[in-house]
Formats: sequence, C-alpha cells, structure tokens
Amino acid sequence: MEETLVIKLGYRGGKFSGFAEQPGLRTVAGELRRALETALRRPCELTCAGRTDAGVHALAQHVSLPVTQEELNAVAPRLSRMLTALTPEDISIRGLYRAEAGFSARFDAVARGYRYRIACGDVTPVLAWGHAWWLRSAANLDVEAMDAAAQCLVGEHDFKSFCKVSSAENILADGRSTSRYLSNAHVSRILEAGEELVSIEVAGNAFLHNMVRAITGTLVEVGQGRRDAAWVAQVLEARDRRAAGPTAPALGLTFERVDYPEGALVKL
Repeated sequence: MEETLVIKLGYRGGKFSGFAEQPGLRTVAGELRRALETALRRPCELTCAGRTDAGVHALAQHVSLPVTQEELNAVAPRLSRMLTALTPEDISIRGLYRAEAGFSARFDAVARGYRYRIACGDVTPVLAWGHAWWLRSAANLDVEAMDAAAQCLVGEHDFKSFCKVSSAENILADGRSTSRYLSNAHVSRILEAGEELVSIEVAGNAFLHNMVRAITGTLVEVGQGRRDAAWVAQVLEARDRRAAGPTAPALGLTFERVDYPEGALVKL
C-alpha cells in the first residue's frame, strides 16, 4: 500500500543556491535527495511546499515523496537519525510525518508564512548576522507607518508589481494569474537574543517569485520617509514591478510556516 512521507526541515540558506536542484550547484533539494536515496536505497523525487531562492533560510519547509507502507515502517524508527547524519550541518531535519497516498507538500498547503528581519543603524548585528538585512543607512525605521502601509496588501490582489519581471511574464504567458491572497501583513519591532530588529511578517495562500522581498523593499521606502503609506496602494494598483521599491536582500528572509488541513499529517 502506498503512503506519503513528509519531511519538515530547516536550513541556513547562505551557502545554498536555493532549494531547487541545479546542475553543478549546491542546493537544499540536492542534498536532501541524496540523503533520502541513501536511506531508502532507491531513486527519490521530491515535492516541496515552496521553492526558496539562494540565500533564503527556512524553519518549516515541507517536502513530500511517495513511499510504500512497508518501506516506511521499516525505516521509520531510525530515519530521523539517518537523515541528520547524511545531511550537512546547515540542514536540520525538524520532523517526519506520514500522509495519505497522493498528498503533496505543495498543492495541499493551505497557507504559508514568511518573516523578514532588518537590523537598523551603525551597530553591527551579532547573532542576527546572516539572517537579517543590516540596513546601516537607517538609524531607525518608522515601523508604525510601515505597518499601516502593509495593511493595503491584505486580501486578494494582483501582486504583479511585487513579482520578478521574468517570472510574471512566464506566469501570464501560461494563462495563469499573478493574483494571490494575503491573510496577514504585519510590521513590528522584536527582540531576539538581545538584539532589536524590525520584523515583517507575511502570510498567504501562495507567493510569487521575490514577492516578500519586493514587499519588504517597498515598505522600507515608507519606513525611511521617502514615500507615504498611501503610496503602497498605488504600487499595488500599477501592476508594474518598476512602480515598487527595490528587492530586499535574500539573507533577511525566512520561510517560517506551512499550514495543512487538520489531520493531514501524522507524526512518525
């Protein structure tokens, strides 16, 4: 009988060329696939909840692959230890689950959540180094104005202005839509490991290429006082990437959450 193995993993993205496999490059999917093929002793094809770009981190990436009930039962007691031993230190196996046959980590996800971290001012980040954008040019950001601006993004909208141009062109050429639904967009100050950071949290049903990073770069324009909060609504309506702010660096972005229907995943 067929089932689905689902792996929840985290990774520090700095030394990866993104999640998806690329010939000759070090990728998360490549490292994980090789580990799984060693553990299961057969070829494996992986489906992920959402591809991440080079340098982007994850706490809750989910990956699925079909398995037989027999092979899953055979390796389940030791699979977590095996995968931890077979993957590099910048990948963390954070949970193993079983799901019904046909389950897809990508298509069965009902929501995804990201957080972007920014360190402001002249003081070099210590523990946030490597997973926060050090914005030295801004001693402070107007977080209240950024949060107010972010609220116009909540709901279902065409986010073409916040999508990488080549990706948007491909989506539209295929007859697909650049509309997405955001359930939450929130900007706040947080304290992590003794360091004050600006946090941009975004959750929605799906995301376009570079969408969160483009949203971040746009909100920073507001936070630095170069634009007012109402401008973000105009950017959204323009449906033109040139209307928005710059794309924020990859290192500040973390893929933090994926939600699935209740009961879809059973912990091994």
